[in-house]
Amino acid sequence: MIQLTNRQARQFMLLKHGLLGEYQFTGKQGVLDFVRQVGCIQYDPIDVCGKNAELVLQSRIEGFTKNMLDELLYTDRLLIDYPDKNLAIIPVEDWPYFERYRQVARQHAKRYPEMEKLTVQVRAHIHKYGAISSGDLKLDGNFAWQSAIHWSSGNNASRSVLEQMYSTGELIIHHKKGTRKYYDIAEKYIPPDLLNAPEPLVDELDHYKWRVLRRIGAVGLLWNRASDALLHIWGLKAEQRNEVFRQLLQEARIVAIDVEQMKDVLYCRMEDLPLIEVVLQNPAPKLRCELIAPLDNFIWDRKLIKELFGFDYTWEIYTPPAKRKFGYYVLPLLYGESLIGRAEIIAERKARKLVVKNIWYENGVKPTKQLRAALNNCFQAFALFNGLEEILKLDN
Repeated sequence: MIQLTNRQARQFMLLKHGLLGEYQFTGKQGVLDFVRQVGCIQYDPIDVCGKNAELVLQSRIEGFTKNMLDELLYTDRLLIDYPDKNLAIIPVEDWPYFERYRQVARQHAKRYPEMEKLTVQVRAHIHKYGAISSGDLKLDGNFAWQSAIHWSSGNNASRSVLEQMYSTGELIIHHKKGTRKYYDIAEKYIPPDLLNAPEPLVDELDHYKWRVLRRIGAVGLLWNRASDALLHIWGLKAEQRNEVFRQLLQEARIVAIDVEQMKDVLYCRMEDLPLIEVVLQNPAPKLRCELIAPLDNFIWDRKLIKELFGFDYTWEIYTPPAKRKFGYYVLPLLYGESLIGRAEIIAERKARKLVVKNIWYENGVKPTKQLRAALNNCFQAFALFNGLEEILKLDN
């Protein structure tokens, strides 16, 4: 059991994510390196000041531009859209590890016999015209449908068939235009040794161990309890989770961490021990100010963030306006080793303005001259990331 102070645990988390001190990831290669480190980043189509995946990357990758992610997804094909922790972006080499879910989707398709005739039409249309969206294809049929591997459902025949073929792995997302997804045949883009690879971990417990270990690496520190960081690992109940943590610890693939004043034991991956050694030296890294994505890997377990950082964050996008404490799309503000507040920021692209609608500081945080200078630098970088020329502050 390794003993850490609260500050050391926070430093570890932030250094692991490349959010403290000098930038650890640079350019397009940095994007790929970071996604491989965390396993997946969540995708969400809402774009108030950048989509979630882009927001995750802009806070960590020096020189990040949105086209870097697009190129890795849709030109280089080194990343791929695929359900992991909900809708996500994963390294293409991880494709075989999700074969068990595609098998379930193929079995699920048998519940909808009317789909087979429609899938034939989809294949013919794609072979003739190339990548298509549901808006390009008008199929007859109106039936209730629900995806086997993620939350999509609906009664639109074209969308339902495309989503089902995507679930089975026959189609992949070729590209996106705004919120619209365009699909094409997977075998055109995924190397055969990956596309046709058998399930690497046939034993269910081995698969759970792989996924849990991956999620621990995605967050940095994680506890053995129900957690949003473990979402969408099918069948992982408390009994299975306990056995997974027991075996990973026994196999020396994870390390137990005792953090001062925390009841629960935390765990990190064995390969992160060198970083533990770094924080045990109590470094004083350079302070940085960053805007954190609402579905950022770093804050996947918000209860953990509340305990470690004393920061209580709720993404209020689905909260009725009258019940919101802050705003529709509000981003946590990181300064140095602390989450110091949150900001509501809107990219007004037609006017080419970044509007800082409001900033709410945490209790005890004083906007000193140094902090304001760091915020200004952060907002300028954020405006550049969004391709905007002017910053308009409405408050604070």
